[in-house]
Amino acid sequence: MELILGKEVYQIAGAAIEVHKVLGSGFLEAVYQEALSIEFQLRGIPFVSQPQLQICYKDNILNKLYYPDFLCFDTIIVELKAITKLGGSEESQLINYLKATGKHVGLLLNFGSVGKLEWKKIVF
Repeated sequence: MELILGKEVYQIAGAAIEVHKVLGSGFLEAVYQEALSIEFQLRGIPFVSQPQLQICYKDNILNKLYYPDFLCFDTIIVELKAITKLGGSEESQLINYLKATGKHVGLLLNFGSVGKLEWKKIVF
């Protein structure tokens, strides 16, 4: 069975690993977001930085908009963190964004963990 958007997620994770390799940990999230934008461009990964996504509630579009860090391949929500360790609240946040936007795949990237990039794919 083929992984859901496995190739695309692998490409995004590879770009993030390169950013982490070059910058290491310790910067603010905004630094990693800018560097990852450059890496996506270099690798030809289609993305939109902080796109406006509408949230639906019972078939009603809410006025409140959601701005994920990235939307890649028009289908994968990418959320960046620069914290010591990912936990349940970060995963719950991404799951809620997937539910609310109707997207099915999210990628949580944490540049704050020491030693290596921490990342998690979430399918909803």
